[in-house]
Amino acid sequence: MNWWTETSGTELGLLLLALVLCSFIGLERQFRQKSAGFRTHVLVGTGSAAFTLVSGFGFSAVLGLDTTLDPSRIAAQIVSGIGFLGAGLIFTRRDSVRGLTSAATVWVTAAVGMAAGSGLVSLAIGMTATHLLVMFVLGPIAAALPTRDTKRVLRITYVDGQGVLRRLLAAATQEGASTFIFATRRLDDSDLVQLDARFKGGGRLSSLVPVLDEIDGVRSVEVRASDETDEEEDSSDD
Repeated sequence: MNWWTETSGTELGLLLLALVLCSFIGLERQFRQKSAGFRTHVLVGTGSAAFTLVSGFGFSAVLGLDTTLDPSRIAAQIVSGIGFLGAGLIFTRRDSVRGLTSAATVWVTAAVGMAAGSGLVSLAIGMTATHLLVMFVLGPIAAALPTRDTKRVLRITYVDGQGVLRRLLAAATQEGASTFIFATRRLDDSDLVQLDARFKGGGRLSSLVPVLDEIDGVRSVEVRASDETDEEEDSSDD
């Protein structure tokens, strides 16, 4: 039996296209050191392309001419399966949610693979270019836009005498944020210090909170409105 058919070259070409395009997306994720990196995105994209190719060409040799199939059924199942995979990348910690962008990127990668497997070459290339445009161009622009977070401060409670403050300042600087400390106080009968600081720059404050919260010695990180802190300072002066 001859396994090489007229469509074999086309199928391998589309699979290779999915591999190349999804590699660009995976390299971007690997460069940013995300949990879902190069291998994950390449496997998701090529797997989606393979499923799509099976849906379109896989049953033609075993079915009669009078049999009708719906190729979109496998495509719908790919979307559902990727939804479960993306959910595994999202996790919450207190009031912050992380992993949404990684989950969305995996979802886009599956779409690129499906488009390539369907023979929609221009759509697959366009989606890959759109992803890179959003991540490298539009993303930094959106992060630089002023938000309500710039009018808020963080109240951080940490253990004194362990160099936590130094690590806090270093972590904020690494995230591109400038730190302005305007109040510190020691909690009664404990080794805990409460610090009020405003962080400017470096994107949204909500993305900085989990970074600071994961530092050893930090007990809590709270987002507070600046006017709340001002009222507490006024009351402490009375």
